[in-house]
Amino acid sequence: MTAHAHPRSDGSVLIRSDETLAAYPRSIVDAIAQWAEKTPDALMVADRDGGEDWRRLSYREVMDAIPPLAQALLDAGLSPERPLVILSGNEIEHLLLGLASIWVGIPYSPISPAYSLISTDYGKLRHIAGLLTPGMVYASDGARFAPAVAAVFAEDVPLVVKSNPPARGNTRLFSDLANTSVTPAVAAAHENITPDTVAKVLFTSGSTGMPKGVITTNRMMACNQEMIRTALAFLKDEPPVMLDWMPWNHVAGSSHNTGIAFYNGGSFYIDDGQPTPEKIGRTLRNLRDVQPTISTNVPKGYEFLVAAFDEDPEIRRNFFARMKLVQYAGASLSQHVFEGLDRSARAELGQRVMIITGYGSTETAPFAFTTTWPVEEAGHIGLPAAGIEVKLVPNGDKQELRLKGPNVTPGYWRDAEKTAEAFDEEGFYCIGDAIKPANPGDLSKGFVFDGRVSEDFKLSTGTWVNFANVRKSVIAACAPLIRDVVLTGADRNHLGALIFPDLEACARHAGVPVGTDAATILAHPAVADKFAQSLRDLALNATGSSNHVARAQIVAVAPDIDKGEVTDKGSINQRAVLAARKDLLEALYTDPVPAGVLDLPRKGK
Repeated sequence: MTAHAHPRSDGSVLIRSDETLAAYPRSIVDAIAQWAEKTPDALMVADRDGGEDWRRLSYREVMDAIPPLAQALLDAGLSPERPLVILSGNEIEHLLLGLASIWVGIPYSPISPAYSLISTDYGKLRHIAGLLTPGMVYASDGARFAPAVAAVFAEDVPLVVKSNPPARGNTRLFSDLANTSVTPAVAAAHENITPDTVAKVLFTSGSTGMPKGVITTNRMMACNQEMIRTALAFLKDEPPVMLDWMPWNHVAGSSHNTGIAFYNGGSFYIDDGQPTPEKIGRTLRNLRDVQPTISTNVPKGYEFLVAAFDEDPEIRRNFFARMKLVQYAGASLSQHVFEGLDRSARAELGQRVMIITGYGSTETAPFAFTTTWPVEEAGHIGLPAAGIEVKLVPNGDKQELRLKGPNVTPGYWRDAEKTAEAFDEEGFYCIGDAIKPANPGDLSKGFVFDGRVSEDFKLSTGTWVNFANVRKSVIAACAPLIRDVVLTGADRNHLGALIFPDLEACARHAGVPVGTDAATILAHPAVADKFAQSLRDLALNATGSSNHVARAQIVAVAPDIDKGEVTDKGSINQRAVLAARKDLLEALYTDPVPAGVLDLPRKGK
């Protein structure tokens, strides 16, 4: 995988991959239909459905299920103006409804279950419903979602459930839709879809405000899978097998991961586990049945798996038996987790397994950059995918990244203002991030993520703070006890940090039961001393005020989704935390230093 650069007179640089993007189908559903013709009996998708046994559907069975559901959607009057909304998480019914929508050109929108089940004011769900004006709502368990549905959606919007229908008019069972008689209208609607037809609307996590609806077209989904297959050529050799939990309301789970399986005729097992102490056991149970060939996960998921590999040889054997590629995203992979994966692979196979990462966003479908070589440096994102043109624009002392290609969204759903703001005068999408060459003299070494261009700030002395570098150093210093950090110091005399701990990791470090209350865990001498010593060592090694975290506080109260402090996927909204916790912010700048605040002098100070 190589690329070439073209410097321009205005200081910008254009970069393109040397790989040619091959032809791709009109839509992801056309690719599925092709596999149903070629390998009709191959397993396409399986889930547990809350029980012990797997429900399994072949490619032919999925294709047989789509037309009745598509007919039901057409009969209900759904259209691009009245799309389908899915409130619940990953399951076969969710997948079939989404594919049926795409099949006949009806957009659908999978919404984070947290907006219905964790939020108490339903603010984000109400905002999304107002933007979408849905023609139908699906929720797997009617009883669980009934309060959110009653609070947000009018009675004239049909509700479809798999089970437990609530006491609400205009409610139907999924099984009724699945038995709809098919008319020629389905074939006619399918014939009329185009690469530019909207397939779905995926909402951003809202880390800087209310979620935006990213328009995702058929072209974006199909070409993005061809980009992935161009970079990872082994996908052509053997249909992939995946066991994956990542939520379908986000682009990684919804488009990237399912797409890798379905575009290449593979099998997708829906993992009902998650990387939490309460649910990781389900993933381990599933690994007793499934031997994946590709693994995609967040770093926290791999942390749990590495711990399991050391305890259970069968789990390790099944995970690595057929594994071709381990990919992580969403955050940097801690060195001890990387080494644990590598150690486990060598112990099981006698050789390494490729561990890579990449880069992209909901707006890029998401695949935009990847490494095709082993990654051992956090933040290394590789080179642009085939078919993408990248522009680097000088922005202060950084190179701001902008992208153009067939995988880039045409804009935001019913938001012309945000759409206009997202693109520059040449039509490049302004993603808001900066990157830099891993080796300025050798483009083949790829690029390194260099933070958000809008996150850097100045201290009162006029000194610039590189937010990404400081955040990375704090997290590395406190690993694995830290979940995230909010940096303070804009127009102040020194840098400060509000640290959100990983309570499960802290509990394990202290040797107390996971689930012990936060105050007890954080007061434990092993935890308190670890944070204090790690942060003091970091301060002693600081080279100046721009990277010297002078004061820090460990925050016991978790970020609040209703206050916008955290997104549904766990990302911290820095501005929202600072606005909601002004008392903690001010404590970092109060003299004498208040109790609970760590004073962290720099060497010689």
